[in-house]
Amino acid sequence: MNLRFRPPAADVPPHDARTATVIGRLLGVALLVCFLTGLVSHYLQEPPGWVLGDLPTRPVWGYRVTQGAHVISGIAAIPLLLVKLWTVFPRLFVWPPVRSVGHALERLSIAVLVSATLLEVFMGLLNTAQWYPWPFSFRSVHWALAWVVAGSLVLHLAVKAPLIAAHWRRRRAGPETGSPDDATDATVRAPGSGTVDADRRSLLIGVGVAVTAVTAVTAGQSVTALKGLDLLAPRDPDHGPQGLPVNRTARAALVRRAELAHWRLTVTGPHPFTLSLAELRALPQHAVTLPIACVEGWSKTAHWEGVRVRDLLARAGLPDGARLRVVSLQRRGAYRVTEMDRAYTRDGLTLLALRLGGEELSMDHGFPARIIAPNRPGVLQTKWVSRLEVISA
Repeated sequence: MNLRFRPPAADVPPHDARTATVIGRLLGVALLVCFLTGLVSHYLQEPPGWVLGDLPTRPVWGYRVTQGAHVISGIAAIPLLLVKLWTVFPRLFVWPPVRSVGHALERLSIAVLVSATLLEVFMGLLNTAQWYPWPFSFRSVHWALAWVVAGSLVLHLAVKAPLIAAHWRRRRAGPETGSPDDATDATVRAPGSGTVDADRRSLLIGVGVAVTAVTAVTAGQSVTALKGLDLLAPRDPDHGPQGLPVNRTARAALVRRAELAHWRLTVTGPHPFTLSLAELRALPQHAVTLPIACVEGWSKTAHWEGVRVRDLLARAGLPDGARLRVVSLQRRGAYRVTEMDRAYTRDGLTLLALRLGGEELSMDHGFPARIIAPNRPGVLQTKWVSRLEVISA
């Protein structure tokens, strides 16, 4: 019995260049959306110097949309990527494996593209569940890999441009001449082409169903209309203390309520001051309706009440806002100290929130006070705030 593996021919659907091009187009769109929305998230978290003071605070739901699209497109890219690899895998077994120096470099670039893209999307998927089974920083590696994927993809498209162009659209024989357009479409016009088209169409329908399914059962954590189908997403936007999810609990952050009995807020500036919780509550209170959106993809709009940050800065002698360093009481976990751009501190919707949904903040939501600001990543909406330190006026 002959058990030797024989890969299918590389030019037979659904492993032909036409099918690979169609799947590649869809995958390219998903990766482009994922990359661009990832840039938005990164620059909102770590803004370069040239945008300081001008970070966008409107629309207030902007980060909710971009980060939701980032996670949705990243998850949708997974079945597309696997199918794309399946359509081209027979080409891995061509002989000889390397025909020239140029061919060797081309195959090396494809190896970099495939490995980096696989690692990027699966790391992102694990991040949505906050599972990090690796010893390095997810954020820095994810950011670096994004540029590796982008660069290797551009190189791949440049090398394959003639083949992609030849198979971008299906060409048919012209009715006037009855002659074929070119040799690249021989597969389409060959006998049995109806079966070829049917095979390709069946594959594309299956891919469409798979992408739609994984999107529908995971996007509900950020798309309210799909909330009822939110079966596989790691977060339910309605589940959590006070009806809002949390990523880091007070217990995980090592913040204990007994230690907050004598809590006071310190605000630095030309006229520094401290306030007790009772004194904060005695100041003019403002209510805002803002979403909180996290890098893992979940988001939800909530009603917040508290003191405007710009009012606190005005009391410290900074009526037009200032860049701030926000210090939390948490003793474990990232983002204990964050920076807030002046665009946020002078915005009337940015609060040092004391209440959520008409109730005092729970411990897990940052009691006694937390930051809530429009169009800002959730990791920067600091909880258990103890100090507002002016960096620059």
